[in-house]
Amino acid sequence: MKTIKDFNFKGKKALIRVDFNVPLDADFNVTDDNRIEAAKPTIIKILEDGGSAVLMSHLGRPDGKVNPDLSLKHICNKASEVLGITVKFVEESTGPLAEKAVAELKTGEVLLLENLRFHAEEEKGDKNFAEQLSKLGDIYVNDAFGTAHRAHASTTIVAQFFPEKKCFGFLLAKEIEAIEKVMRTGEKPVTAILGGAKVSSKITIIENILDKVDHLIIGGGMTYTFVKAKGGKVGDSICEDDKMELALEILDQAKKKGVEVHIPADVLAADDFNNNAKTKVVNSDEIPEGWQGLDAGPKTLEIFKEVILKSKTILWNGPIGVFEMENFAKGTIAIGNYIDEATQKGAFSLVGGGDSVAAVKQFGFENKVSYVSTGGGAMLESLEGKTLPGIAAILA
Repeated sequence: MKTIKDFNFKGKKALIRVDFNVPLDADFNVTDDNRIEAAKPTIIKILEDGGSAVLMSHLGRPDGKVNPDLSLKHICNKASEVLGITVKFVEESTGPLAEKAVAELKTGEVLLLENLRFHAEEEKGDKNFAEQLSKLGDIYVNDAFGTAHRAHASTTIVAQFFPEKKCFGFLLAKEIEAIEKVMRTGEKPVTAILGGAKVSSKITIIENILDKVDHLIIGGGMTYTFVKAKGGKVGDSICEDDKMELALEILDQAKKKGVEVHIPADVLAADDFNNNAKTKVVNSDEIPEGWQGLDAGPKTLEIFKEVILKSKTILWNGPIGVFEMENFAKGTIAIGNYIDEATQKGAFSLVGGGDSVAAVKQFGFENKVSYVSTGGGAMLESLEGKTLPGIAAILA
């Protein structure tokens, strides 16, 4: 696996695919600069080698049309602040204007190209567009894990034009290593904590990880499909009736593979889906009509705690309850605390997937786990066992 460490960028222009798809407020100020911070080590290494950096990214979904509200020029000030160097900007991503700006780029300078998705060719993975991009650098660096599952021109196709001069940036290399630790090289026991609303969205992940884990903790709305499949009463809880047979198959597969599955024994139920609803703790298979399970109960959390604290490798994907509501966030916070404790004792913990990452950030666990993935869809596809096009292109 070639990473940025395998190259010296002295006198070279690095064409770097970063993920600067960051949120902006109504005045076009960046409201969360985590993705810019995540790209910083790669950019700084190139500059310190004596090279220069040409950054390319998308922002939002302009659908192949120029949209001034989604111009990457809005990111320049924040990127300059984070990197500690003035980031230059060019109002095109290919063609004479971009090529001129790159030609004038001096050692130690950084140039940001305009939003790649202003061109429909980017998302189509157009080879000619990728070739135009390839003229803007000597070495291609992919450091955008968030888009590594897309076969776009800038994430995958462009690598063809750098047969010997392509590599992973620090961020993408760390993502690959983190997933590798969970899926292949992690110390046992390995525990996967899967939450979220639907079994259907996690089927392929569950099927792929059953060969790799020792414990599977089920939480969130998925719980009730499993509970009902086993003959329990789930009241008005979210449940995929058409996936109950599949839930039983998963439990059967797990048993055959020697994987212990832990489903909530009790839950915090509410008489309505809102923060101020009446609540009571009930057994997960005895939820009355008119009530719905919205968080894990105390008995469940004690069981989960015991499993997590004896784990050496932990994957967390999906919240345990409706954490967006304060009264149903306790289970998710508790899981975060248990993972924090296990990590302090030497376990490797990886958090990935939109909602669990949001929960980790909201409750301040970001620096208390081993690694928080920056890519939602890419992370999930990796866990499903798929080879991501952006990664395959560098390894080719």
